Amino acid sequence: MTGDGGGASGQTTSWTRATLGRPDRPLDLLTARFDRHRYAPHTHEEFSIGICVLGASCIDYRGGGLRVGEGSIVVLAPGEVHTGESAYGTYAYRALYPAPALLTDGVLGGTPHFRDPLLHDPELAAALRTAHTELSTCPDPLEAESRLPWLLTALARRHSTSRATPDTLPGANTIALAVRDRLADELTTPPSLADLATDLGLSRYQLLRAFRTTMGMPPYAWLAQHRVSRARGLLEAGGRPAEVAGQVGFADQAHMTRWFRKVLGVTPAAYRNSVQDVHR
Repeated sequence: MTGDGGGASGQTTSWTRATLGRPDRPLDLLTARFDRHRYAPHTHEEFSIGICVLGASCIDYRGGGLRVGEGSIVVLAPGEVHTGESAYGTYAYRALYPAPALLTDGVLGGTPHFRDPLLHDPELAAALRTAHTELSTCPDPLEAESRLPWLLTALARRHSTSRATPDTLPGANTIALAVRDRLADELTTPPSLADLATDLGLSRYQLLRAFRTTMGMPPYAWLAQHRVSRARGLLEAGGRPAEVAGQVGFADQAHMTRWFRKVLGVTPAAYRNSVQDVHR
């Protein structure tokens, strides 16, 4: 599982770039499916984190061979030579390419070392796959910054040789409320979590942990639900969904529709029609 695209029969690949806020570089997301393709030996400057979703692949790595089956996670370290090819027939995977610094938040000792590159963690694999799929479709910066660093920290804490930082954070409730108020005040152009964390003298992981512990959800989910609440009032007043989406900060109508379905179980248009019918 690697990210060098190369042409091949039966090959389908697509790339998306997630923005994570200063000072991080964008994080590349690869969706790939191959019938027959072998990657030449190569390295990456970033970690390569892959989740197999179909079939199996074989990877030459650290002088040995890895067989990566469906549902497995494979973590390849920056600068380490590897190849990749199908073990049999068609195989497909999702891959993320985070800079090493994205895995150091929440652990001690610098860049984490993964003694075993092949991991079996169904819960984390499912979460990474879901985040990858949803962010590839709608790469909302705040959502990417809330989800991906959190999952990468979990990966490092669960499976690397690094020790976790203490989770106790005094004043978590005050921190969460301050972040909530900033997000509500800057609804259409919210600050990045990196900037919020810097302003509060925290790491991004500490900010995320304080917010999730206090509010019961990550910042992007709280903001999306707040936007839905604001959008309802505008739709009830006769606003058109495409216009309302921009007025409350959603990327587009499709982004708003996704969250309306999650929160209310209906599309914005269906909600608008139903409330207007009540008032006729």
